[in-house]
Parts: sequence; structure tokens; C-alpha cells
Amino acid sequence: MKRWLVYLKAKWNIRSNFQLFLIFVVFGLTGSFSLKLAKPVLFYFGFNREIFNNLFLGDIFYWSLRLLIIFPIYQLLLLFFGFIFFQFSFFWELEKKILIKIGFGKFFSNTKK
Repeated sequence: MKRWLVYLKAKWNIRSNFQLFLIFVVFGLTGSFSLKLAKPVLFYFGFNREIFNNLFLGDIFYWSLRLLIIFPIYQLLLLFFGFIFFQFSFFWELEKKILIKIGFGKFFSNTKK
């Protein structure tokens, strides 16, 4: 277990175990909150499981739409909780890497690819 933590600290350029702990807390809170927010957001836009079942589309379309909704919520919450726990710079760099990988690299022209 210790090698795994040492590897993460080196990969993420983290100096202390406390910072690593805060990063894990941010990941945990972000995941929990994004899952909790996805259902009300879908409901706000008029989507619920009954609609998909009544249209004979089934759970596959509902869960696909829910995953599409969760992804941007997760990204925003990651930055929010990173800010709350004073780890914003770490998570902003992580977000830039993710956005570059999914094709939004043109918005970060001064960032190395």
C-alpha cells in the first residue's frame, strides 16, 4: 500500500500526505455529490425513469443520459471542492489535462499538449 501512495505523490507532484488526503477527500465528495445532483437535474429538465419506460426505451437510455449529465457536474464540483479544500491549483491542472484529451485543447493555447 505504501508504494502506491508514494507513486501517486510522485506522479501528481504532491509533497505531503496531508495534501494527498485532502485530494482523496475532494474526489470522494465530488463523486457523491455529482451522483446526488444528477437525478434532480434530470427531473428539472423533465426526464425521469418512468418517461423512458413508458416510451419503451428502457433503462439504457435513462442511464446513458444520466452519465452525460453527471460528467459536466462532476467536473464543476471537482473544481468547487478543490477550491473549498485549498487544492484548486491541483484540480485545475487535472481539468486542463482532461479537457485537452477530450478535444478542448484549443482553449488552452499556452498549455503543453
